[in-house]
Amino acid sequence: MTEERDAEGGAGPVDEESAPALRSSDPAVLRALAHPLRVEILAVIDELEEATATQIAERVGESPSNCSFHLRTLEKAGFIVRAEAKGTSKPWKSAHRSRDLRPDPDDIESVRSSSTIGALYVQHEADRMIRFLQAHGNGRLPEWVNGVTVNISTFWATPEELAEVADEIAHIADRFRGRHDDPSQRPAGSHKSHFFATLNPDLDEPATGQAPAAG
Repeated sequence: MTEERDAEGGAGPVDEESAPALRSSDPAVLRALAHPLRVEILAVIDELEEATATQIAERVGESPSNCSFHLRTLEKAGFIVRAEAKGTSKPWKSAHRSRDLRPDPDDIESVRSSSTIGALYVQHEADRMIRFLQAHGNGRLPEWVNGVTVNISTFWATPEELAEVADEIAHIADRFRGRHDDPSQRPAGSHKSHFFATLNPDLDEPATGQAPAAG
């Protein structure tokens, strides 16, 4: 349910040659991230590339000691590692170039944990988009208007067809890979951009050919 495709799409700017990709459906690993503050902390590390507990605390509005506690939990689960010390500064960085936290469909705890993480990321990204629209919805950036979208679609699909759509969505931003690590690849006037998509079946309604549940 939860997948962060690459360093430019949310899993943290790291060396793609040396850093591994994370693929885990282990409930214990998933539960370590299933906390709103840890999602916020990891998002800050992704954005800043490297960050100390103090820098993170300033961003999320928590104390450095509280952030340190959650950072240690994320480290223990393997999401983050220590970056190279800079004097007395001891920053953290992402351990992976991508994160794929889709659950094991046969493990209910894996499904529950992945669903919790997914819900937290939906809230996090929805809040970010709301702040953007409120800050820039007054026409300050008219040249970007056609590139900003909130798109809602309803259609009928089988599980296999929906999985195909999910895979297509996951690869939409692939053509921009490499621009984070190599600024020379960025066109003049380009801005760091965010892509956020959700996709789900309406399981409260009966499937085609299936009788409605008895009320």
